[in-house]
Amino acid sequence: MPRTIFINLPVADLAKSKAFYEAIGFTHNPQFSDEVSACMVLTDVIHVMLLTHGKWQTFTHRPIAPSTSSEVMLALSCGSRDDVDAMNDAAAENGGTADVNAKQDYGFMYNRNLADPDGHVWEAMWMDMSAAPAAT
Repeated sequence: MPRTIFINLPVADLAKSKAFYEAIGFTHNPQFSDEVSACMVLTDVIHVMLLTHGKWQTFTHRPIAPSTSSEVMLALSCGSRDDVDAMNDAAAENGGTADVNAKQDYGFMYNRNLADPDGHVWEAMWMDMSAAPAAT
């Protein structure tokens, strides 16, 4: 069995967050969801667990970071530059924020950062490894 990542995120509005993640390409897995959590699947090995604040606080007593802070930036590869732009556009159209950091275009690599409704930052990125600079 391949190693799987479950990214746990605290969310203020579970239904809104679930709709947001569906809009940017995730699918809902009801098997691991209930009224206080939703499992959102991107690939066979990448899952995001959306947890209400109450549920989150059963796992840790550490405070939830405010939506204006920078806790982590999670990078997701996309198939093309157009896919990067489409994910960023879908974020803005579904309760998130597009381009929370400056767009970066290095020719061989292109990325745009978006935030979900709770301020969690995702980097949609595309890279052409054949055009990447050689290691030094």
